[in-house]
Amino acid sequence: MTHSFALHVLDADLEPEPLDSEQIVSGTPEVTGKVLWESADGKQIRGIWQITPGVVTDTEADELFVVVSGSATIEVEGGSTLQVGPGDLTVLREGDRTTWTVHETLRKVYVINL
Repeated sequence: MTHSFALHVLDADLEPEPLDSEQIVSGTPEVTGKVLWESADGKQIRGIWQITPGVVTDTEADELFVVVSGSATIEVEGGSTLQVGPGDLTVLREGDRTTWTVHETLRKVYVINL
């Protein structure tokens, strides 16, 4: 396990995480991120993720995240439409098929269980 640490999320440097072109519905969204911790068995991941404005589709992992900046509308196929912005905690179920409409560059802190 990693040592304890604190990090100012808004100032964290993130690395490019190119989207699959098939995920992009409209616009030219760009994704960046940083894994801060991963369990030895690879089944838990904690990190920071950011996406610029546009519309993308995704199939979700079992994830809990908190938005620290920006905003988006997340439509869950056959489910709810979620409006998320700074301070919002969101839980996505593994296998959820989603469409993200990102209004303002969104940065989130996440925990994923695989």
